[in-house]
Amino acid sequence: MVSAVFHTPLDAAPAAAPKTMNPAPASAAATAVGSTAPAAAAGAAAPAATVPAQAPRRDWAALSRSFWMAVLPPLCGLGLLIGLWAVVSTTTGGSIPTPLETWKQALEIFSNPFYRNGPNDQGVGWNVLMSLERVAVGFGMAALVGIPAGFVIGRFNFLSRMFNPLISLLRPVSPLAWLPIGLLVFKGANPAAIWTIFICSIWPMIINTAVGVQRVPQDYMNVARVLNLSEWKIATKILFPAVLPYMLTGVRLAVGTAWLVIVAAEMLTGGVGIGFWVWDEWNNLNVKNIIIAIFVIGIVGLVLEFALIKLATAFTFEEVKA
Repeated sequence: MVSAVFHTPLDAAPAAAPKTMNPAPASAAATAVGSTAPAAAAGAAAPAATVPAQAPRRDWAALSRSFWMAVLPPLCGLGLLIGLWAVVSTTTGGSIPTPLETWKQALEIFSNPFYRNGPNDQGVGWNVLMSLERVAVGFGMAALVGIPAGFVIGRFNFLSRMFNPLISLLRPVSPLAWLPIGLLVFKGANPAAIWTIFICSIWPMIINTAVGVQRVPQDYMNVARVLNLSEWKIATKILFPAVLPYMLTGVRLAVGTAWLVIVAAEMLTGGVGIGFWVWDEWNNLNVKNIIIAIFVIGIVGLVLEFALIKLATAFTFEEVKA
């Protein structure tokens, strides 16, 4: 009996305890295992379902805004130019052709830009290519001379003091003032035009390269002196990487100057070239072709400028943000 009295409660207690003490933990466990996990999964899935729905809308809005900010202002500027052009054409009584008339003439010209009917009657494409060839030769010669001269002038103080007055004296001279000197020395229109490009485009490269060399931190030069580096090592390992952005800026300015100079030089020297084409159309009183030539000159200059800006950006080292 004693055994029965003590064993019955002991056997019943474990059976009763889960019924009275464990319902709440069991439900909590069931909630934690059965309900919370799906709820957590649902809670994690809910943002994943809404974020992709909102993110494309935000991205599309930002893309649309950036597109219109990139396209709309240039279109407004072009519309303003065409509007002013139309007003001037109307007020001058037709002496300046309207934008529509010029557009029709441009379509006719560019339908066959590379025709040849003789040495002095060639398409606008050949004239542009001939001008670019002269610019390339004159500019290339100026780069071969001007960039090393800029390094030397910026590197040595004596040479800087020696050449600064000469550069300040010759740089402001008009390009057309150099053309008679070229005709006198080279006895030909084409070499004279190349000489004019050379002498006018060399100054930006010399000045910008020299300024870049002079702005190299003195600590770099002190380290080079301590390491006993040669001038060649200093120029190639220290100066050139630091001066490259300045040098490319000088190149960009020089190309713009060369393209301006060649048009003026070709007007006086004749032959084949976009400048001669403008002057020849003026002699024929063909104002439409003159306006078309103005746009061609501007577009080619813009393309050259854009290409050199991209080149300068590729070789410009910016600080990487952490």
